[in-house]
Amino acid sequence: MAGPLPVSRLEGFGGISAGDIKKLAEAGFHTIEAVAFTPKKALIEIKGISEAKADKILAEASKLVPMGFRTATDVHARRSELVHLTTGSTELDKLLGGGIETGSITELFGEFRTGKTQLCHTLAVTCQLPIEMGGGEGKCMYIDTEGTFRPERCLAVAERYNMDGSEVLENIAYARAFNSDHQSALLIQASAMMAENRYALLVVDSSTALYRTDFSGRGELSARQMHLARFLRALLRLADEFGVAVVMTNQVVAQVDGGAAMFSADPKKPIGGNIMAHASTTRLYLRKGRGETRICKVYDSPCLPEAEAMFAITADGISDAQE
Repeated sequence: MAGPLPVSRLEGFGGISAGDIKKLAEAGFHTIEAVAFTPKKALIEIKGISEAKADKILAEASKLVPMGFRTATDVHARRSELVHLTTGSTELDKLLGGGIETGSITELFGEFRTGKTQLCHTLAVTCQLPIEMGGGEGKCMYIDTEGTFRPERCLAVAERYNMDGSEVLENIAYARAFNSDHQSALLIQASAMMAENRYALLVVDSSTALYRTDFSGRGELSARQMHLARFLRALLRLADEFGVAVVMTNQVVAQVDGGAAMFSADPKKPIGGNIMAHASTTRLYLRKGRGETRICKVYDSPCLPEAEAMFAITADGISDAQE
């Protein structure tokens, strides 16, 4: 599968100058796909790009990026080439149809201590494995909002797969996000880095923690949801553009409104509302089992059945539960 086209290839077409390319790159558009997938309104907002210039840029970009209809046969052939990243547990991989799918967003939600961050750490290593071993042969990008990233966990997983620890850590690009605006700004930097090197995975742990504290109460709810929607749209664009697997974790909220809580066995639901629900392709609900075991349930997916799998959190990452 061919990679994304660098935005510099637009230069010279339809009167697009090197200066225009530089402006696009500074605004976070590093590939022709990024330009083609963007509404005209967003291009006009870039300083120094007029409406006429935006029209020209979009016209040239759409010539290079196929954006029309194609047959379902073609889509099926493309999907059969999709790479899946192993989670480290064969049971969990089976549930997910081979592992975490690249080119789409997978959301992990659950209470604390259900293995969300541990699964992210394991994936950060397995995405570097060769494709025949269930990897993605690419680097990992890790955006951490809660300060829970621990390189020593990655080293333990690397040892399990007989990988060189120092090389594994070199291939993980880590950033700590300190507020919701910073979290969105990091994605612009991410697209620049993805245009330079091959990345297989982007982890955001957790996608909603900062929104819970930066915006409070019902008065700021609509502003929070709009900001979150823009962030999720940018994540989806990275998945479409570079074919990376995007894995984001989400927190839960307990339903305390009497009726609902009384009749449902598990009165917890993911936060972020409908905006969050529609943005993720696959939603996985993690909950505690006995001892070290955890249970993963497919909560929402366009093609996976609603089933459950059991896995364990071990010293060397996620693996199968020992009966």
